[in-house]
Amino acid sequence: MSTAYTKSKKSFLNLGIIPELLKLMKPRVMSLVIFTCAVGLLTAPNSVTFTNSALGILIVAVGAGAAGALNMWYEADVDKLMTRTCLRPIPRGSLEKNQALYFGTALSILSVISLYYFTNLLSASLLLFTILFYVFVYTIWLKRKTPQNIVIGGAAGALPPVIGWTIATNNVSIEPITFFIIIFLWTPSHFWALSLYKVQDYKKANIPMMPITNGIETTKKNIFIYSLLMLPAIALPYYVDFVGELFLVSGLALTFYYNYLCYQLYSFKKNKFAIKKAQQIFGYSILYLFLVFVLFLVDRLV
Repeated sequence: MSTAYTKSKKSFLNLGIIPELLKLMKPRVMSLVIFTCAVGLLTAPNSVTFTNSALGILIVAVGAGAAGALNMWYEADVDKLMTRTCLRPIPRGSLEKNQALYFGTALSILSVISLYYFTNLLSASLLLFTILFYVFVYTIWLKRKTPQNIVIGGAAGALPPVIGWTIATNNVSIEPITFFIIIFLWTPSHFWALSLYKVQDYKKANIPMMPITNGIETTKKNIFIYSLLMLPAIALPYYVDFVGELFLVSGLALTFYYNYLCYQLYSFKKNKFAIKKAQQIFGYSILYLFLVFVLFLVDRLV
């Protein structure tokens, strides 16, 4: 038995590391996963008992946390270089890399098997695909190789509401695909706004985010374009008869304001940007997605 394994095993017996292990699961990201998954489940046509619903959502959250832990395991070397991530458990020295690897792997296996046992094979397969895609395609393959990392990698973050839907229905139809499209098209403008005012972090970590590889002007233009793509994305659920006019009108109003903010960023001085505006877009984008999914629930209730 290796010394590293023995040391990690002993450390796991120390209950004091539990808060640090929970931090590996990226609680803030998990909260969004839980919410969008719940919306997918609650808007599905099939009714599910409260116990089964809560259990399914909890398992999906654990799977998302497992992916987060494996992401922190692999990115520990760059996390320590960035102000946004340098206080994570591994760079801070409160956990070892091997602990994150074992923890993330164990949770991945547990969550997929549990979702299959308590719900259905389709949901478990989608959860497995989400974890593998986030870890291997986004984290290991794309993130350090292309400025399109966040575009392609956004597919992983767009799947939780689809999984919620399949927990209730055991099938994929056009309705949950609209969830996927909304989150998938929302992700680039959200993260590129962050990359603008955190560009020095990404430079130090040698991560090819768009402001570094393509410049500020191209990044601003792409943020604005992707914000405009949210207009047809928000209209799509209405045109497939998934939601009513309440969702359409309210969702478009939220989107027009998002377009306005992104246009302000884009129309600023060429090859320059206002840091506060980029921060405002990043902050509003989170609220925007939350409110859009709240509208799905409200529309369903009405």
